[in-house]
Order: sequence, then C-alpha cells, then structure tokens
Amino acid sequence: MIRRGGIFVAGLLTGLLAAGLVILLTSPDPGQPILLLPAPTPHPIRVHVSGAVVEPGVYAMAQGAIVQDELRAAGGPTGGTALEAVNLAQTIHDGERLYFPSQSELATTGATAFLAVVEAPESATSDRIDLNQATAPELEMLPGIGPSLAQKIVDFREQQGPFRSVEDLMDVPGIGPAKLEAVKELVFVR
Repeated sequence: MIRRGGIFVAGLLTGLLAAGLVILLTSPDPGQPILLLPAPTPHPIRVHVSGAVVEPGVYAMAQGAIVQDELRAAGGPTGGTALEAVNLAQTIHDGERLYFPSQSELATTGATAFLAVVEAPESATSDRIDLNQATAPELEMLPGIGPSLAQKIVDFREQQGPFRSVEDLMDVPGIGPAKLEAVKELVFVR
C-alpha cells in the first residue's frame, strides 16, 4: 500500500510538472520592456545684448535665464557700465533686446534707472495667447478650439517641446490651414 501511495505521489508530481511545462511553453510572450525617453529639451531663447558690455551680440540661453546670465554671456560689463541702473534679476524672453547703459549715459540723461529690456518681441502683446505657456482652458477661448483640441495642443507641446512659430500649430493633429488662419492673429510664440 505504501508502494501504491508512492507511485500515486510520483505520478501526481510528474503530472503537475508536465502541466507546468506545458503552461510555460504555451504562455504568451511577456512583451518588450518599456523604454522611457528623456523629456524634450526646451529650445533656447535668443537675446540681443548691447550697450556697455565687452562683446555685444545675439546670445542663445536656456529658458528661465535672467539679465545677469546674459551679461556674463556677453563677456561681462565694461569698466563704465552702470550696473546699479539695471535689474540683473529680471527674467528674459526670446527675441528681447537688453541694453546696458554706461555711467556717462546716466549722467547725461539724468536717469536713475534703465529697464534692461528695452525692446520686447512685437508679437508679445497682452491680448494674445502664448502657445508655449497657455493652459488647455486658455486655448479653448480661441475660435474653433474645443476642449479636445486644446488638450492635443498642450500634449503636443509637452511631447515635442515648445513651439518655434505659430505655423508649428499645423503639426498638431486636427489643425489645418483654416483653423490656423482663424487663430494666428490671436496667438504668439516667445
């Protein structure tokens, strides 16, 4: 009887082993591992730096840069730069022009302070929506842009990086020439 029980247990174990092997061989492929891509790198902003700096010119900086960063990029101030008249902590935006006055200019004009940003991009008016900053509800205020399309614009921007021009809206699924024409005067890109 013990022998019969041993044969039964051995048969049961062999059957379970065989069933497990069949399940293992017939189970679906576990698939490919998920590949996580790095977040898109934002496009640099370009700013024209002029006035009393060592190397005036156009400089590309990371978004969120401040006037002091641009001053460093332009080689720093000249000996006569009136730094006390400029807000070095001011955030800069794409297409702006920064002017650093000299001490003699301050004396001549009698001014006590200069605004470092003397020229903002012409498209940055307060009645327009910045495509790179707008939320989905803000985009819904545009003609022909409903909740679904507004979310597509935001998702596209997050996946592809900031828009470089208003015409880049054509790359968003659901926006064609007619929709672009309807909104292009109401939006801008910094």
